[in-house]
Amino acid sequence: MLTARYLLRALRFCSSAPCPRHKPSAKLSVRDALRAQNPSGERVKVQGWIRSIRSQKEVLFLHVNDGSSLESLQVVAESSFDSRELAFGSSVEVQGQLIKSPSKRQNVELKAEKIEVIGNCDAKAFPIKYKERHPLEYMRQYPHLRCRTNVLSSILRVRSEATAAIHSFFKDSGFVHIHTPIITSNDCEGAGELFQVEPSSKIKLPEENFFNVPAFLTVSGQLHLEVMSGAFTQVFTFGPTFRAENSQTRRHLAEFYMVEAEISFVKSLQDLMQVMEELFKATTVTVLSNCPEDVELCHKFIAPGQKIRTYAKKQLFNVAAVDLLVPGVGELFGGSLREERYHVLEQRLARLGLKEAYQWYLDLRQFGSVPHGGFGMGFERYLQCILGVENIKDVIPFPRFTHSCLL
Repeated sequence: MLTARYLLRALRFCSSAPCPRHKPSAKLSVRDALRAQNPSGERVKVQGWIRSIRSQKEVLFLHVNDGSSLESLQVVAESSFDSRELAFGSSVEVQGQLIKSPSKRQNVELKAEKIEVIGNCDAKAFPIKYKERHPLEYMRQYPHLRCRTNVLSSILRVRSEATAAIHSFFKDSGFVHIHTPIITSNDCEGAGELFQVEPSSKIKLPEENFFNVPAFLTVSGQLHLEVMSGAFTQVFTFGPTFRAENSQTRRHLAEFYMVEAEISFVKSLQDLMQVMEELFKATTVTVLSNCPEDVELCHKFIAPGQKIRTYAKKQLFNVAAVDLLVPGVGELFGGSLREERYHVLEQRLARLGLKEAYQWYLDLRQFGSVPHGGFGMGFERYLQCILGVENIKDVIPFPRFTHSCLL
């Protein structure tokens, strides 16, 4: 095994290795090309897919997009480049000069010197039609192709940006990221809506379990975070969770992502709500700052006049709890102060016949226990909230729900 010192030395050697003398055309993303401030005819290479094509007598106009931005890069070529292979949906590599555009519609354009078709596309057979605004319901039939539409690509760029913003918020706030398990023996929610995990092999005996105990896909990382909060004070996880709900509503999925946090030494529900509010605000500000065109597209074509409105509802049961409810989406956040009293938990688990199985949970209250609390946020519902997307199936790349597991 390489030591850390040896690995660092190897990395420094690699970074100081001489570059080859031959300097090819600089490869640019469409986003970087569009952001060029003073293009002076430098030769560049752009790769992507044709979003539109228009042929005139002497000039051919292409719009190429690589997913890095909502806007496409205009490519101007001589009509001699025109061929049947240059069609809507085809993948291309274009080399040429990046110049200032005479048109007011865009700042720059690419004057093509070479256009290579990487992959042909039969536009007639392609389910996505040029200049046609397909309903989101229609595109759900094609989970392998719908990411090529403007709306879905915008949603997924926002999803990526929001993911990074959430991690950044927790890191800046001093939280430790914990990878909680996807396979677990715990039923955190207690609702019984779990997917049981079993090996596909039919060889195993019916009375045997692969893990010696029944195992399930996780419904929440809360219990594992409670363990970790006893050592790291502030912890969070961000990963997939599962519900075996027989539901076809626009707010439910069988597989979705949850942002969950647990904080030690918390005595007030208000302190917990403060973190929830700061997470929502910080993430949303970042998304609005970095993806304004994508958010605007969603508000314009999916939810005209969409406004972000929220309100909180407090409830008191055995412990203080709070839900953040969003109009049209439902519960976005759910959090509570955890029961820390050993004898109360012990009596409750004994009545349910679960004391032996959850002795570890009692141990947390017996060995250095502290007041603590936590919350969870449904990531897809968050995206529905800020983008105004009505159906949760349209804010996740590959939706999983009752009677549907495409791809």
